[in-house]
Amino acid sequence: MPRNAKLDRLLTLVKALGESAEGLTLDEMAELIGANRRTAERLRDLILVHFDLEESVDDRHKRFRIPGALPPPFTQPNVAEIAALQSLADRARKAGSAQAPLLESLVGKVQAGLRREVKSRMAPDLDPLVRLQRHHVPAGPMIEHAPETVAQIQGAMMGGMCLEFDYLADGALEPKWRRVIPLGLIHGPATYLIGKIPGRDLEPAPYRLDRITEARVSNQPGAAGEDWDLDQWMSASFGIWREQGHDIVLRVAPESAERARRWRFHPQQVIEQDGEDLVVRFCSGGLREIAEHLFTWGGAVRIEAPDELRTVMRDRLSVASQSVV
Repeated sequence: MPRNAKLDRLLTLVKALGESAEGLTLDEMAELIGANRRTAERLRDLILVHFDLEESVDDRHKRFRIPGALPPPFTQPNVAEIAALQSLADRARKAGSAQAPLLESLVGKVQAGLRREVKSRMAPDLDPLVRLQRHHVPAGPMIEHAPETVAQIQGAMMGGMCLEFDYLADGALEPKWRRVIPLGLIHGPATYLIGKIPGRDLEPAPYRLDRITEARVSNQPGAAGEDWDLDQWMSASFGIWREQGHDIVLRVAPESAERARRWRFHPQQVIEQDGEDLVVRFCSGGLREIAEHLFTWGGAVRIEAPDELRTVMRDRLSVASQSVV
């Protein structure tokens, strides 16, 4: 074990125990530091000598936490953390993300909270980390999002209320009024509100933020249920568009198998070795988005199922061939 590994584990546990609201079990502490339960017990006992360690019992499991605020050395962000946050804020701004103003505001608050001497000490290291690190922003739509729209959506979420707004659907000439239960925000090149019309047995639908105007918190209650899982809802489609799910089967040629093993086609994918080929299986909608993604594999991925995906791929190939001069 490296010389400073034990100290790193100790400090990691102190920080986690001070930040946790409900506390950590010994098993959770062991998992956090990548050690066994006995090591976690020894470190807990050492922490107990120097900190007021609060103990509680939850479902027959003991939980530990350090109540109150930790001293500044444990809560002060380091240079790499500030640089990472600044990099994310810059990427969000260049991509036109709705989260860009929030991230940039957070960067300012974090830096404003540092003491002057700490800022001076960090400056020489922070400059190259910020100047020489970038997130790649791929080609995509340049969409502006109104910060007040995001604020109204988040306000409705926190208050357990519906959201009302005017929405200009794709191809429509005029916006129409909507009232939905806000079930989530999906951020990307375009940010989408996932909303469900209250009192109607309809699936949740995505609404693009740049097409929303006059957003305001409704006086009608409406909140996501405890059984609502945004990640699970998203996994039913390859992209943002919803359609009936299909059992997708893709066969990857041997020369691209290694790349495919490290590739996430879908959160619930299953990868199997079949001779020298690799077979990828998942259930998803969004056939057009899947077909367009497969263009990037240059023929190394063959569609085995379903037939509907083959049809969509042929259509996309036909359209693409017409653009070649």
